[in-house]
Amino acid sequence: MLTTLGLLLSLALPVLGTYVSISCPSHNQCQRALLSGNDILLHCPSTGARWYYLQADETSRPTNVLHVFNTDILSEGSLLIRSPQPSQTGYYRCQDPNGTQVVQYEIDFQDVTTLHITHKGLGQKPLQNETLSPNEATLMFTRWEPWQDCNRCGEPGERKRLGYCYIQEPLLEPMPCWLYQDEAKTWSSRMQPELQIEACLEECKPSEGFTWEYVTFDSFNFNKESESVWLSCPLGSIYRPVIWEADNVPLTWRDQLSSQDFSASMDSSTGGSQLQIFRPAIYTCFVQQELVARFNPTSEPEVLLSHGREEAGGRQETGKADSVLKGLKLMLLVGTVLALAGALFKVLRPFQGKKCNQVLLVK
Repeated sequence: MLTTLGLLLSLALPVLGTYVSISCPSHNQCQRALLSGNDILLHCPSTGARWYYLQADETSRPTNVLHVFNTDILSEGSLLIRSPQPSQTGYYRCQDPNGTQVVQYEIDFQDVTTLHITHKGLGQKPLQNETLSPNEATLMFTRWEPWQDCNRCGEPGERKRLGYCYIQEPLLEPMPCWLYQDEAKTWSSRMQPELQIEACLEECKPSEGFTWEYVTFDSFNFNKESESVWLSCPLGSIYRPVIWEADNVPLTWRDQLSSQDFSASMDSSTGGSQLQIFRPAIYTCFVQQELVARFNPTSEPEVLLSHGREEAGGRQETGKADSVLKGLKLMLLVGTVLALAGALFKVLRPFQGKKCNQVLLVK
């Protein structure tokens, strides 16, 4: 289960910039491979732009993206796609209000659930190149992105890089696998994106291009019935360096991939931006070496103890209130008695100093 704050952040933060921005020069076509399940922003420098989507096989008619459930056109004309699906691989065309095409993106959303993960420190190997039969001259390979920054500075950390499946025919430019697959109707189990991780150590330096003015603090119950809780790191993305700490101890991919740590599990499909925890601790997350959130799960015994303290405090307050009420009642009774005594004194005062044979009867 996600925390309430995590659910709210999942709705609010896309507006704040959890997505990765993709740009293409005006009046050009740009081809990119990306991962499904991770928000992206496709730029279009045209206010009032209209966007159309066409499936990769080009047999269907263009669809206005306003009819696509997980897309939004921002005020400046860019297209935000939340958690894109592999089935949304295809062509995205931006037109200005006059109907002139401004830019076109050819996007292959490769299935993040098939992500092949390796760690250099564990001797794990990435996928090998493969030739397509019967045409052995056509090569399937992984095109690697540059290494991301180290997720820590001044002390040992880890860094990651993404790799995408590409196919290249002789004398032609490489093409993302699923864009090629829709053209050539080719399929192979090798058609997987990759995530590679290695140890790193770099000096601390001022952050560039990333600032986050707020630190999120959250606290929630962690009990035996829930078994585990999901935490979500604000602004985290598979395209950015992310690291979690539990009670100030870093959680590493090396420990997770070597089955040395069972207290928490980083979600590979989000690059570790989401964390599944199995024990209470203080969890903090950093994005591009900046602290962005701290979570304090509370175990059930601690909750009961807290409730017990509250009840004890309530009983003490109730006892104090009862004592005050009793004091007020006593003062009222004394006041009433004194008032009656004063009235009786006034009635009897005229007869003082005189002899009187009368008797006052009180019924």
